[in-house]
Amino acid sequence: MVSIQLAQITKKAELDRKVRFTSLAHLLTPEFLKETWRTINRHGAGGVDGESIEQFESELELRVQEICARLKAGAYRAPPVRRVDIPKGPGKTGTRPLGIPTVADRLLQKAVARILEAIFEADFCDASYGYRPGRSPHHALRALREQIVTKKGSYVFEADIRGYFNHVCHSWLQRMVRERIADPVILSLIGKWLKAGAMQDGVVVRSEEGTPQGGPISCVLANIYLHYTLDLWFEKKFKPQCQGEAYLVRFVDDFVLSFQYLADAENFQRQLRARLARFNLELAEEKTRLLLFGRFAAERCARVDRRPETFEFLGFKHVCGTDRDGRFALIRLPSVKSCRKFLARTHEWLVRHMHWKRRDQQRHLWEMLRGFYQYFRLHHCQEKLDWIRREVQLQWRRTLRQQSQRHRLHWSYLASREWFKLPLPPRHSLHPTV
Repeated sequence: MVSIQLAQITKKAELDRKVRFTSLAHLLTPEFLKETWRTINRHGAGGVDGESIEQFESELELRVQEICARLKAGAYRAPPVRRVDIPKGPGKTGTRPLGIPTVADRLLQKAVARILEAIFEADFCDASYGYRPGRSPHHALRALREQIVTKKGSYVFEADIRGYFNHVCHSWLQRMVRERIADPVILSLIGKWLKAGAMQDGVVVRSEEGTPQGGPISCVLANIYLHYTLDLWFEKKFKPQCQGEAYLVRFVDDFVLSFQYLADAENFQRQLRARLARFNLELAEEKTRLLLFGRFAAERCARVDRRPETFEFLGFKHVCGTDRDGRFALIRLPSVKSCRKFLARTHEWLVRHMHWKRRDQQRHLWEMLRGFYQYFRLHHCQEKLDWIRREVQLQWRRTLRQQSQRHRLHWSYLASREWFKLPLPPRHSLHPTV
């Protein structure tokens, strides 16, 4: 029943792009929360109250009733999130702060996020791919490939927003949400989550800007903010100014643009800085570049006997190449950063679990490699995947030899042992259309 109501809201939002929804809080019923609970990650960590997923689930009926009663009485208080630092995504170095909400707060955030998605999915541009249902990094990679291979782009502008989640302006974000939402309960909840702050080492830190990564609501809010800041501005304001073709592909705060003419690309770079500054954001200049790239760029570079530059997006290094017939081809390879990060993770795991049974080590390394293959299994990646597998086996061998001073684990011995075998990279592409 609730899903039908969400579908009706989505249909209404699609039919009238200016309608503001004034009555949404009535959807936050115990039935809706229990339905939302089925979509919650069961492996998530607990928040500041220490309550686990299992503990909450053991008394689910009572807990959802309590949440609804507090909402109805206007007494709901958003607890601070528990802050931890985790590694960044594929192809990135360093860590990013992650805010882990309590289990009860996570459930309510997820329920409100479902309502926001039902409304704003009708507004989001096709250029946006991150944190959206039915879309993945591979869809973004496919769109970028089509633009570079089939369109007239000769210049690529790759950009990165410095500390995006830490600099989202609360007042601007709330104003953007009010473009579609007028329900005071929903708006109040969003305001409470933005101001809840984060707890680290027992100290609660609150800020007037930023939205913590980790909560279900932050994903939707991040897309709403950049929808109005970047996507809509590019489609409605900047693109009509261009003399040639121009395309945008964005995955959360990482985005790449392709331009037909250099003048359009340089003009965009100038206007983008001012546009982001208006919304309390700035480019990470060290990660922002304008380069000659594409099938026409390859031809121009060949005349002066040099190769086009490369760029990275979503963990892949993009290279101008040729196919078997000598025609232009876009080659995507796992970036050096992505490979280093994965190998560092396998090395760390082996060191911490060097005394596990060898069969158990094999099964876990198998799963880690399978995840790497699944993401990076594209055309032209076979050689790099083979290399990753060999490097993991070398790491494993070194770890095994540290267990004994006799050093009798030579390759000839290990190669004949069934427990040492790791899966070969697949010989076909998992994502043939990407």
